[in-house]
Parts: sequence; structure tokens; C-alpha cells
Amino acid sequence: MLLNAKLRDELEPFFDESLQILDSGRVPIRVENEFLSAILAWERAPVLPIAQWFTPTLTPPRADHLSAEELHEVLWDMIHKLASRRIYLDFTDHLSDAELYRLIVRDILPSQEKMVDLSSHCIYYNCAEADGDIDTWLRFYASEEERLGWMEETGQSLPPVESSPYPRKLPDGSC
Repeated sequence: MLLNAKLRDELEPFFDESLQILDSGRVPIRVENEFLSAILAWERAPVLPIAQWFTPTLTPPRADHLSAEELHEVLWDMIHKLASRRIYLDFTDHLSDAELYRLIVRDILPSQEKMVDLSSHCIYYNCAEADGDIDTWLRFYASEEERLGWMEETGQSLPPVESSPYPRKLPDGSC
């Protein structure tokens, strides 16, 4: 109960509808305290480029300065570093190592995100949507049901299903 009162006091400057929906007494105090702690962590978290979440800041070398083997090693090092901060990459199997490397360097590392330090907080990047081309999703990742639903919804024809050219087993988190 004391922790609950302390959390509510600390959250007072951030009071909004997210706290109004929490009705004390309807959930166990432990659950309420976890919820309040998560809100407080979110409110206090700085917004930084993901590259700056690391010490030292992630500054990967230019891809054109790396051999294929070096690029592969640096890529997997970055993937594991991102996963260590609960940042996971989904749907990457259509991208070569060089394409995935460029995507991380160009889109993910400079992305401004709240650096929330909670084990339950994860960020997932859908790499199939990076180029905005629905064909990638439909060709490599969509289930038959999703493909048919998309076709019915849009009235467009479907691209052929293809096997992923670069299958990977990436860290996936269980948040």
C-alpha cells in the first residue's frame, strides 16, 4: 500500500485518462503497482535515437567499406546488441545481409524512441514494411488466409508465394 501511494504521488504531474481508468480495488495491489510503475517509467524515459541507447553510441562502419564476411559479422553483432535492449527485427528473410544492414543503419538506429527500461517493454520492427511494398508481405510472409483476405478486400490479384531467399533465426524476444 505504501508503494502504491508513493507511485501515485510521483505520477501526479503526469495525471491523465490512463490513470483515471484504473479503478483501485478492482485489481490486486501488486498488479496496480506494476501498472503504475510502467506508466512512471514511460513518462520518465528519454526520447533518443536508438543508436544512442548504447555506450558507446552505435556507429557502424559504412557497408561499402566492409567485405561480405565483415558485413555479416557486424550485422549479427548489431542484431544481438539491438536484442540486448529488447529491439527485435521481424520479417527479414527477404533481405540480403547488405540490405538488412542498410535498413538498420538508415531507418532503425536513427529512429527516435522512448528508452523505457522495463523487461516487459519491447520494440519490434516489421522489416517487410520498410519499403512500403505490400507484395513483400504477400510473397514471403502472409498466410494463405491473409492472402485471400487481402485479395477479397482489395480486388487485386495476388503475387506468387515465394520461399524466403535469406532465412535467418533472429532473436525474437518474448515480451
